[in-house]
Amino acid sequence: MAIDYHHLKNRVFAPVHQHYTERDTMLYALSLGLGNDPLAAAALPFVYEGMPGGLRALPTLAVVLGYPGFWAREPDTGIDWVRLLHGEQRVRWHRPLPADCAVVGKSRITHLTDKGADKGAILIAERRLETEAGEPLATMQQVTFLRGDGGYSQQGDGQPSDEPLPALAPTPQDRAPDFSDSQAIRPEAALLYRLMGDYNPLHADPEVARKAGFERPILHGLASYGLVAHALLRQCAGGDAARLKALDIRFAAPVYPGETLVTEIWRVPGQDGQYQLRARVAVRDKLVLSHGYAELA
Repeated sequence: MAIDYHHLKNRVFAPVHQHYTERDTMLYALSLGLGNDPLAAAALPFVYEGMPGGLRALPTLAVVLGYPGFWAREPDTGIDWVRLLHGEQRVRWHRPLPADCAVVGKSRITHLTDKGADKGAILIAERRLETEAGEPLATMQQVTFLRGDGGYSQQGDGQPSDEPLPALAPTPQDRAPDFSDSQAIRPEAALLYRLMGDYNPLHADPEVARKAGFERPILHGLASYGLVAHALLRQCAGGDAARLKALDIRFAAPVYPGETLVTEIWRVPGQDGQYQLRARVAVRDKLVLSHGYAELA
């Protein structure tokens, strides 16, 4: 079954109402490895409610809230879900996340772009996260590469293909990064992170991972996204989660649990609070996240 442009673009997502608690906030931070070092004082405000000022939420917690589920696996989508990959994540925060809050996630599909039969298609889903009272918290755009679904617009009578989002800029190649941060990823990180609500078996089942072309289950893209965000906060914001206003990044290659992630960060010349970043896996010297852009208040 091939994908149908109009069917996907008009797909209706019911608003997702969710009340997350301080326990959820702590579990999210722990799934990213905060607390691996029990003596790391900078991590405690995100994993321990007894700190002065109370518990704080990592801003990237937003990406797992109000999530409509792994809907691409449903048969009516026509998507070859085993071959899809999370390609990019773009987020704008409108205010800091509370550590305990009732929220609503409102999702819609905004773009469907055919890259050709041999190149796949690109789907962009937008999710607005609000409090139950309607206060905006974050706006997220998830860019998904549908590797097995290209060429749909050339079949039969043809179907539309949207223009893609403006491309993210590559990181500087002419100078060393201004900051570098290294983080060890726990071997069970993907199994922990899937408890945030993304139960794609690609991250747990070795057989599914092999069918998708990977040697073993890979880490969720949004987990590596959270790792990079925390590295940015540590290196450039004194750990102040409220300062993160925007973070865009491209997932260039898979990350495996148990590896070490090295995040490299550049100041944007002449633009206070703006940064470019990327991340690589140390043991493979492999670029795994690229074209990163961030804004700090």
